[in-house]
Amino acid sequence: MYDDIVELAGESPNWLQATGILFTEAGLLAFAGLFAWLLWRARTSPLRIAVALLPPGATAIAYLISEGLKTVIQEDRPCRNLVTLVDCPQIGDWSFPSNHSTIAGAAAVGLTLAWRRLAPWVLPGALLMGFSRVFVGAHYPHDVLAGLVLGSVTAWLVFRYLQGPATGIARRLTAHAGDAPTQPMPKVDLRSGSKGPLLPPRR
Repeated sequence: MYDDIVELAGESPNWLQATGILFTEAGLLAFAGLFAWLLWRARTSPLRIAVALLPPGATAIAYLISEGLKTVIQEDRPCRNLVTLVDCPQIGDWSFPSNHSTIAGAAAVGLTLAWRRLAPWVLPGALLMGFSRVFVGAHYPHDVLAGLVLGSVTAWLVFRYLQGPATGIARRLTAHAGDAPTQPMPKVDLRSGSKGPLLPPRR
């Protein structure tokens, strides 16, 4: 399957090759932009901010797990002796699982759980990003599949077990902020413009 996809990529029109090369990297920036947008959208509510922080947090956790698996499994890249659309990474940059696909899967599922209206956009985007890693020759199909599954499951587990604690902390912080004593506004002497008690007029 890898050979067939790479051969197809090599025979594709230049515009399609350029699109695959661009998407395999720009997809990461698109997900980062959606993280920032989700946080901006939730800025007025501590509870919504707590939920909006979960997708990038889940993505970071999934990436660390993926890196750990790479160092243990140490599967070599499939592009070592082939001509591919992108340069083959250096020796020691292992192939299984695909970090890009792990990030895409975690980001897409996390964003969907945070705001379901994003699902029609981010879920196909994650699949396309995973396919692009095979299209440009950087990964085997099973590297991509494993990365998508790893990222998706990690995001689901983060929301399943951390959403409650995160929103609970946000509620407590909000409650403490509401209970904080407030200082009365100082009165202003309208005759002098200085702050202080309003003095009675002189007789």
